[in-house]
Amino acid sequence: MFVQLNELLNASPERPEEGKLTLLRDTKTDGSFLVHHFLSFYLKAGCKVCFLALLQSFSHYNIVAQKLGVSLAAAKERGQLVFLEGLKSCFDVLFGEEQPLGQTNPLQFISGDGSNLKTMYEFVRTSLMPSGSDSWKCPVLLVDDLSVLLSLGVRLVDVLDFIHYCRVTVCSHLKGNIVVLVHSSEDSEDEENELVVNSLCHQSNLILWVEGLATGFCKDVHGQLKIIQKGSSELKAERNRLQIYQYKIQDKNVTFFAKGMSAAVL
Repeated sequence: MFVQLNELLNASPERPEEGKLTLLRDTKTDGSFLVHHFLSFYLKAGCKVCFLALLQSFSHYNIVAQKLGVSLAAAKERGQLVFLEGLKSCFDVLFGEEQPLGQTNPLQFISGDGSNLKTMYEFVRTSLMPSGSDSWKCPVLLVDDLSVLLSLGVRLVDVLDFIHYCRVTVCSHLKGNIVVLVHSSEDSEDEENELVVNSLCHQSNLILWVEGLATGFCKDVHGQLKIIQKGSSELKAERNRLQIYQYKIQDKNVTFFAKGMSAAVL
């Protein structure tokens, strides 16, 4: 995890918040470093994590996690991390690989008309449902990234229903957290994806919006991060808070600074 980002968010693995939906949104850049941050953050916090890794392989996430001081293999072995490798699951469905007895592939929907995400929801629910032997803190659902479901042919209404049921189960019933990455583009012709983004913006308690620089590539400033913290709907006087920073990605860290305050500029 990135310590400086925790400071900006006033977050600590010693006291993880509960019942929150966090939207990770990226535009004209790659916001996956935020996924790696929250994955390592919640594992270090002692939370039970269900990770729907729809974009990359387990080895990819594990290599990055090791740089951040976390072993995903060890977390899986001790039952703290439930990892769905989307690429492998798609391969198994498309090429008819058999599942272990009594199990259903969470991505079974791609063999049909893409209208039923019930198997994936059940995978999330059963993965995070506490058992008598569990000693983990609040459960966490992490999705990288939700846009992939639309690319696989899932209908917009089913993607939104899936998020709704996950919110009810994870955030409301289990008092846990959800973190979702979605790609977006304000001039995109993919209307369904933008509808998903807009819907999640309204539902989220926290939005981290990563944008590429309007001036193009710069070796010392890699992009801009908007932190939007939603005010409570019960307190009309409490408004959304907006913070804007620029950042630079390093091998094992990400540094944040106020706009125009990069050491390369000063």
